[in-house]
Order: sequence, then structure tokens, then C-alpha cells
Amino acid sequence: MSSDGNPRQTAFEELVLDGLTRTFGSYTAVDGLNATIRGGEFVALLGPSGCGKSTVLNLLAGLLEPTSGSIWLDDERVDIVQSEKRDFGMVFQNYALFPHLTVADNVGFGLAVRKVAKPERRRRVREALELVQLVDQADKRPAQLSGGQQQRVAIARAVVTEPRLVLMDEPLSNLDAKLRLDMRTEIRLLHQKLGLTTVYVTHDQQEALSLADRLIVLLGGVVQQIGTPQEIYQHPQSPYVAAFVGYRNRLPLTVADTRSDTTRVRGGDVELLAAGAELPQHGEVVAMMRAEDLTVTSADSPRGPNRISMTVRVVEYQGNHYAVEGRTASGSILHAHSTFPVRPGEDVTVAVDPERLRLYAAPDGTDDIDDQVALAAEGQRI
Repeated sequence: MSSDGNPRQTAFEELVLDGLTRTFGSYTAVDGLNATIRGGEFVALLGPSGCGKSTVLNLLAGLLEPTSGSIWLDDERVDIVQSEKRDFGMVFQNYALFPHLTVADNVGFGLAVRKVAKPERRRRVREALELVQLVDQADKRPAQLSGGQQQRVAIARAVVTEPRLVLMDEPLSNLDAKLRLDMRTEIRLLHQKLGLTTVYVTHDQQEALSLADRLIVLLGGVVQQIGTPQEIYQHPQSPYVAAFVGYRNRLPLTVADTRSDTTRVRGGDVELLAAGAELPQHGEVVAMMRAEDLTVTSADSPRGPNRISMTVRVVEYQGNHYAVEGRTASGSILHAHSTFPVRPGEDVTVAVDPERLRLYAAPDGTDDIDDQVALAAEGQRI
């Protein structure tokens, strides 16, 4: 941070990943990744385990070499530069602190390696500890700190050298739910204060949505969508992306008719109307809905478009609503929210607003989409 308290100027204008590919034998972990990250931007790489996000981070850090493609900071090609000479900061999932060093010495380690003079080193270490609110812990060893405090030390160590790029590899995954929420806020505040360019790996969609300026959603090493949190959340471009950002319900249906910006779809005893631009005009489709957009009414509600009958299987009380899982007559499992209690075995009707329904043309490989959606939805229970 500059002396006037404002975020310092970023060290580059653009970080460009150009056709970045990494293979391990016959397995392709990252496949032709193209992306541009602006200086000062916070970008999250989002996807399930095995999607290639950590491989991308390791390629950026120089811990792996690309099989093909390149990485550029403006006009400087950095994938051919040794890892320790890239001037990048790294925050690991397991903190990677030196147990025999004090907190202050852990934070100042990178400065010592760079042979920064001791007075300057002490000043910058103190500033970094102030940023993460750990000045009073400076003389302790890592084992004397809580998990959240250790993660703050790791973050302070990564930013104290004022690196050109900060890389974070699922840094909150070892913390409990409350600490994760608290640290999420602190990481965002720290990014705003310092203005450092950050690439953040996570499989947690809420974490990515709350922290990032933009998201890169990956599957099988291939980019599925790049956009702002609002774009990804409100306008997912595929069933896979939709499943990963909370569209838990999926129904295979067929287009019955279209009128200007609405499409009517049917299948078995289900008939739904979707509203919006660029909807499928014919053929088989995948209809997807968020659980919170599928609301329970009652069994005697009038039947019609956007109302589906189902039998309740499981009910979970979640404070301001009940999470309800049910099965339709055709065997489809649906997840909905209810503002009133219902019981397993009860017949209910669920309804969805046409504006909240997403339709996607069904891909040729139905097995593939089943696998992809299941993989995306794993762990993304909303």
C-alpha cells in the first residue's frame, strides 16, 4: 500500500494465459486455456476436484511447466522464468509455515531471502501484521496460533514482498464454517486495501461469488464460462455451469411451442413455461431450477404451467425455510423450499416463476451431461 493509504499501482496491465496446456502422460489436466486477467483484478478459478484449477495455479507459480502455450505479463513471457524469479506470492492450503520460526520471522522470510535491510524488513513485517491484525502475536510460534491465525500469517507472508501476483490455493478449506466466513471478508478487504492482482482457486461457489471480480469455471481442464459473479450466477451458459452455481433441479423435457420470448416445454405430467431471450426453439431440452426458486404450495393448488406435483421424501428445517426433497410421478427428484412445514409422504405442488427457469438444448451425449452435472453438483448443495 502506498504511503497515503491508497492501493498501490499494479505491477502490470494484463496477465495473459495463451493456449495453456498441461498433460501428464495421456491425461490432459489443462487443455488450451485462454484467459486475460487485468492488473488489480481478483479472479477465482472455480470447479470440482480434478477440473484443472490447481494445475493452472501451479503453472502460474512455476511449480509445473506447460506442455504447450504460454503465460505473459504484458510483454514479458513468464512461463520460461524460474519460479523464484517471477515475484509471485503464494498462499497454500496447508499454510506451509516454518514451525521453528516466530510469526514475525515467518512473515519476513521472503524479505530476508531478498536481502532487504533489517530496518526496512522490520517495518514491512509490522505493516503486514497490522493488515492481518496479528501484531500482538509476532513473537509466537505457529503451533501457538489457531488455524485462522495461521492462515493470516500465511497471507501476510505472501503479500509482504508486494508481489506482482498473489496465488491462493483453497486457503480456507481447513477452517471451520465461521472462520471461513470471517476470513473470506478479511481476504476481500485486504485485496481492496492493497490492490494486488489475485488468482484464487476454490471449489466453493459461495466463496468464489463473494470474493471475485470475475470467475473462470473449469471442467476437465477446459474453460466452461468466464464472467462476473452476477453473469455466472444469473446467466450460466451450460447445464454444467448452472449445476455448479446452484441449479440443483434438472428435468429432461421437449419443446412444445415458442412465442416471441417464451418457450413451453413438456414431459410426462410436467408442463413448464420459460421466459427470456435465446431459448431453445425445438427438440429435447434440459430444464434447470434452483431449489430456492422452486417453492412449495399445496396439493390442492390449481394445476397448470409451472406447477409440478410431487411426493415429499425428506424435509430439513433450515431456519428461515424448510428444504424439501420430493419425487414426481415420473420418478424425477426435485429440491424445493417451503415457508411452512410439510411431512415425508405428503403430496404437494411446487411452482417456479418462468423468469427463474433455465432451458438448455440437450446435448447428444446424455450420459456425458449426466456425469458432468452430477460432478458439478457434488458438494454444491444449496
